[in-house]
Amino acid sequence: MEGMTRGELAKRTGLSTAAIRYYEDCGILPVPDRTAKGYRIYSEDYLVKIKFIKDAKSLGYSLKEIGETLHMLSQEMDPEALKGLVHHKILEIEERIKSLRAIQRNLVGLLQTPEEDIHNYLESFRI
Repeated sequence: MEGMTRGELAKRTGLSTAAIRYYEDCGILPVPDRTAKGYRIYSEDYLVKIKFIKDAKSLGYSLKEIGETLHMLSQEMDPEALKGLVHHKILEIEERIKSLRAIQRNLVGLLQTPEEDIHNYLESFRI
């Protein structure tokens, strides 16, 4: 049976064996075939799936979203459906950016608070 052990897969992908096991336990990665001796054996397809997971995480996708997307990709999926998923993620990111900018404006405002007000505020926490 051709393939890689979990350790070999970990080395080739830069993930830890624990991360690979976690992705299997969560259902993000499919459970691999086993050898006659019970060793897990991973095909080359796992390299593609793990690259997808790492790339999607870097783009802000949650593990739940990644698992759902991998499941959809394992079915027959047309390019328009994939574009729809990406478009939805772009809208989510834009909303997150708006929220972060509002937080930034509030923090900038705090820096402009008079020192006496800050001192009084801090005093209210002392026993």
